[in-house]
Amino acid sequence: MTPREERGLVIAATKKIERKGNDWIVPSQNTKAKYVVRPHGEKPYCSCPDHDALGIKCKHIFAVEFVIQRELFPDGTEEVTQTVTVKETIKRKTYKQIWPAYDAAQTHEKDKFLQLLHDLCSKVESPAQTMGRPRVALSDAIFAACFKVYSTFSGRRFMCDMRAAHEKGYTTKPVHFNSIAKALENPDLFPILKALVIQSSLPLKAVETDFAVDSSGFSACRFVKWFDEKYGKESSGRDWVKAHICCGVKTNVVTAVEIRSRQSADINEFAPLTKTTAANFKINEVSGDKAYGSKDNLELIDSLGGTAFIAFKKSTTGESGGLWQKMFHYFCYRQEEFLAHYHKRSNVESTFSMIKAKFRDHVRSKTDVAMKNEVLCKIICHNICCVIQEMYELGIEPNFWAEHKVTDLTQKSSV
Repeated sequence: MTPREERGLVIAATKKIERKGNDWIVPSQNTKAKYVVRPHGEKPYCSCPDHDALGIKCKHIFAVEFVIQRELFPDGTEEVTQTVTVKETIKRKTYKQIWPAYDAAQTHEKDKFLQLLHDLCSKVESPAQTMGRPRVALSDAIFAACFKVYSTFSGRRFMCDMRAAHEKGYTTKPVHFNSIAKALENPDLFPILKALVIQSSLPLKAVETDFAVDSSGFSACRFVKWFDEKYGKESSGRDWVKAHICCGVKTNVVTAVEIRSRQSADINEFAPLTKTTAANFKINEVSGDKAYGSKDNLELIDSLGGTAFIAFKKSTTGESGGLWQKMFHYFCYRQEEFLAHYHKRSNVESTFSMIKAKFRDHVRSKTDVAMKNEVLCKIICHNICCVIQEMYELGIEPNFWAEHKVTDLTQKSSV
């Protein structure tokens, strides 16, 4: 590569080059000037002094050629100039289902689910009570709430399953449907359920090193109104609660979760999700869509010992330097390799699809607190199902409390 080509490569990676018809507008590398480049034809043209004086291909022409080459694969499939179409550049790898293990996991899931859910809830201690009627044990309330979500039944119809679980010794007494609803209304249950999400993922600690981050909404039964700026009028529709998760890309287990309001921005949740995951898992890669693109997020994953593969927006340049510029170079000129890592992000979409298909894409609760707690129960149920699958596929023996103990999670809780 000649020095002019090298400088053209730098311009292509760090400057915003725009196309206007058959012309390209290329910023100067060192000044605020902009030059017009026409790369097509027998003699490429540039309005810069270097090309005008010497009549040779300058760095700006090389920059446009690199950009045209880059446009072949911006997201895996794209048009090349005006005439050639490039089809999918990355072959999607498919994995054969291990049917004996899958069949065994599915046919024994409910029995194993009750055992593992009981084990998970068993370490949750109830707060001390000095007066009033005896409360439902906190471990029983959480067990009943999660089991109800797993069953997808209404509170009253769930009572048959609740009595059967009590007869098998999973609760100290049958939990009434009103007590389940009251437990979900308790704001102090929220941090406990978040902790149980983490605990339920730990049996797969040795399996997962690559992770993906995304968010999705669960609709509610109540309706809200908002002003739609796009159409300039007031709109209405179902309310929803937004779940931000980090999940493993091999087993789809959720390693961290944040539940926010429907207006919450994705980019603000990247750091807490990945930090929580890093506290329990070794992070090798984290993938996310354009909503998580920021210099801070790339540097955070680097500080945790991993690499963040986050897609870049079309308007992005590499002018910020540092790790951002390196990953932008990687994205531009080694896209097939970059996308092979980035497309692991599709597993977080699969995770949300699994949760919603199995435990419904809506919540029955009506208040903000209960809706958030109900979504956390869905994720706990999902994690236990992932663990059951790996019990039969990988032969693991789950022990939720091998490394952690419940300490002060229940000090403020009352049901």
